[in-house]
Amino acid sequence: MLQTILSHLDVTVAVLLFGIGFTTLLLHGNLIKKIIGLNIMDTAVYLFLTSQGYIAGRSAPILRDGVVSAAGYVNPVPSGLVLTGIVVSVSVTAVMLALAIRLYRRYHTLDIDRITLRMKGEDG
Repeated sequence: MLQTILSHLDVTVAVLLFGIGFTTLLLHGNLIKKIIGLNIMDTAVYLFLTSQGYIAGRSAPILRDGVVSAAGYVNPVPSGLVLTGIVVSVSVTAVMLALAIRLYRRYHTLDIDRITLRMKGEDG
């Protein structure tokens, strides 16, 4: 069992990071902590995709002086997906932080339970 975990250390770390981010997202009421948890989950997914796209002994698909590598190439699609995901993740994080600032200015708290109670109080 331990040998299997150590031989797939990258996947193990990705799963642990995802679990930490998921529990942070579920157990904390603070909006900033929830945003951090979501970013940890994003990082775990990017680590997993990058580790699955790597093949030992192969090189990047770049031609040098017209010479084709005899060992073959690594698939560039996972790297492209990770780069695209990082850009989207940064954008979503910026929007979430902007919304958290607006909520704090209106309700003077970042606790989601208090915000929900105050929102229900304003409707009724």
